[in-house]
Amino acid sequence: MTTTSTVQPFNLRSIALPAFGPALLFCIGEGAVLPVVALSARDLGASVAVSALVVTLIGLGSWFFNLPASLITIKFGERWAIVAAGAAGALALLTAGFAPLLAHNGIWLLAAAMTVVGMCTSVFNLARQKYLTEAVPVIYRARALSTLGGVTRIGVFIGPFVGAAVMQFAGISGAYWVGVVGMAAAAVLSLTIPDLVLPDDVDGGRKGPEPTLRGVAVSHAGVFLTVGTGILLLSALRASRQVVIPLWADHLGMDATHASLIYGLSGAIDMLVFYPAGKLMDRKGRMWVAVPSTLIMGAALFLIPSSAEFVGLLLASLLIGFGNGISSGLIMTLGADFSPEKGRGQFLGLWRFISDAGATGGPVLLSALTAGVSLAAGVWATGVLGVAAAAVFAVVLPKLKHRRNY
Repeated sequence: MTTTSTVQPFNLRSIALPAFGPALLFCIGEGAVLPVVALSARDLGASVAVSALVVTLIGLGSWFFNLPASLITIKFGERWAIVAAGAAGALALLTAGFAPLLAHNGIWLLAAAMTVVGMCTSVFNLARQKYLTEAVPVIYRARALSTLGGVTRIGVFIGPFVGAAVMQFAGISGAYWVGVVGMAAAAVLSLTIPDLVLPDDVDGGRKGPEPTLRGVAVSHAGVFLTVGTGILLLSALRASRQVVIPLWADHLGMDATHASLIYGLSGAIDMLVFYPAGKLMDRKGRMWVAVPSTLIMGAALFLIPSSAEFVGLLLASLLIGFGNGISSGLIMTLGADFSPEKGRGQFLGLWRFISDAGATGGPVLLSALTAGVSLAAGVWATGVLGVAAAAVFAVVLPKLKHRRNY
């Protein structure tokens, strides 16, 4: 795939439909299903613990499949990797929708389907990130990837509402039918993505050997151990704040309606600021978003244990939403910035593996501290993750030599 060395006239809108349309559809499908997976497992006779595990399989499937996803994308190209991920995800959700018909084997089928959905999500996310990294000029990179991150959040936000509407007529399986349609539509629309041309193909040259995952890991160990640490902490912070808000609402004795309202408003703020943040990163540098966003989220989490009523928790949650919103696309942008021209797919696979490790580990840390000490201690520890991430970015980004001005 090619990255143009000279700045060509470029308009982000020119690639909006093929680049962002499939992401929106895929995430609507995913968002429709996420709230009902645990309920489906319970309907199939699973315990609460097993039901929670089935939900977790989506994240675990995505996490552990990041490295194979990079190899798939390299072998088949971004467009076909995205198409295949959407189609396979649709088939997995179709299978999950029919799981109740299999009686005792239904829970195993549901678990397998959710694992496959996670794997498809990994391929889809990596391939679209790699495509935009190479299709968009570097001066528009943060705006493109922030928009991608924002579109993803919009899709996951809309999905549950679409699923709920269909479930009024089709029962809980209706959410899976929405998921099937969303992911299948994403696969079909992805067929319109134009192929990128390798420089070797243009110049008539010959490709050299493809770098290995191990080789890329070793040659870029400095980036993975420095900036990668910041990414790990940021991902843990993001994943933990999704759990903190409903848990503290429950701690204050709020009902589900008030807790959902706070969570929804925080998510709405999150979705409103992604493009201005991307524009700021492109014009001023990544530091202008990396440090403030993590500090804001960390500070807001420190405030949550002191909130004793609806308004206090709402204000802290809105601040979290703002901090997370301005960091939209930050992880993908930094991954794109530091990825090499040759071996980019392998690098991004490793990058996403680190990111997903943080997303998995953050809630585990919160759970452990809550069980061992208190919920307030767990929330404060989550706030510390934000301060630590800001410190890492402030120290390492200016020191690393790179074409971007941080």
